[in-house]
Amino acid sequence: MTLKTLAASAALIGLGLIAATQWRLTTREAAAVRSHPPTGQFVTVDGVQVHLQVAGSGPDLVMIHGANGNLREFTFALMDQLSSRYRVIAVDRPGLGYSGALPGNDASVAAQARLLRAAVAQVGATNPIVLGQSYGGTVALAWALQSPPAALVLVSSPSLPWPGDLGPWYRITATALGRHTLVPLASALVAERYVRRTIDVVFAPQTAPPGYADHLGIGLTLRRESMAINVLQINELKPQVEVMQQDYARLTLPVELVHGDADTIVPVHIHSGPLAQILPNAALTVLPGVGHMPHHTHPEAVIAAIDRAAQRAGLR
Repeated sequence: MTLKTLAASAALIGLGLIAATQWRLTTREAAAVRSHPPTGQFVTVDGVQVHLQVAGSGPDLVMIHGANGNLREFTFALMDQLSSRYRVIAVDRPGLGYSGALPGNDASVAAQARLLRAAVAQVGATNPIVLGQSYGGTVALAWALQSPPAALVLVSSPSLPWPGDLGPWYRITATALGRHTLVPLASALVAERYVRRTIDVVFAPQTAPPGYADHLGIGLTLRRESMAINVLQINELKPQVEVMQQDYARLTLPVELVHGDADTIVPVHIHSGPLAQILPNAALTVLPGVGHMPHHTHPEAVIAAIDRAAQRAGLR
């Protein structure tokens, strides 16, 4: 076989692999949308579509999900537990779930906060309690720095710079080349069972409630555009909190912090613990032996924090 023939064969194999990957991506993403369609309504802010879901009546409570998630994080159980006493508004963050990405794929928490503030205002929420879980808590802090809401409830939220890096996957995908090559491959090839194991790690030392992964929609999280936006947002987070921390002391609104002391994803001693000492009007609830997802594993503690925030803000 000549060198020319070998090169031609390699090219054909490469084209075949590209075609197979593209087919896998297209069919997988279509299946995800069919199995987990939008459950809420859409509003448009400066040309960007925002997906949100509203339920209940009472003081407005906006809920912002964490990394690699969507508003189904809250519609699994927590929204139903709160809607008898609050008008709950769960939002898809930009580029995730069914919300569109920000122009230029802006990944800043400040831009996300501005978009979500304007989106919930369109459904009448102008002075809500804002709850953020994990990464969503950083967006909530950015919201408060722009225009303080009635109160904040931060659940397992990163808020201060942390030592070390984010691991190999995020180092590789920090570059445009990494995102454009590895993210589509991961989107096409990562097995759902691997994602389920990752969910187990996030919940540890507790376990995810039955049906959680199926409700969240693993296929939605594996879509290439969502994965690319997610890694961009996470990679750009640390420099932002380094700047944001300089202004935390001026946040005088009521803040309830809920954090498990067994959280290895966002350790309490690096984030909520020191933050509670910086914020003038913060109350910290540390949950012994609890991991990163107390809104599912210990919802009563999170609901109590919401009620305290409402009372401290004069909404109850």
